[in-house]
Amino acid sequence: MTGKQIRAARGALNWSVRDLAERSGVGAATITRYEAIEGVPRSRKDNLHKLRRVLERQGIRFVNDRRTSFGLLFDIPSARD
Repeated sequence: MTGKQIRAARGALNWSVRDLAERSGVGAATITRYEAIEGVPRSRKDNLHKLRRVLERQGIRFVNDRRTSFGLLFDIPSARD
């Protein structure tokens, strides 16, 4: 999961950094730092896993071709009900 994917996922959910921090238990400053990084941020304390888990629970799916392309898909809320 890249910094851009984290930022895009937050945007898809219309969440602020603070919203994601509260839901994931990862500090807002850490999330801001991760989002500014090109590529995959280095993570301590399992923070990337915590972020990914909370975002995936909201219907976000992270995709990449393991070489050059990264993106995300998100479910339409009514389709999950």
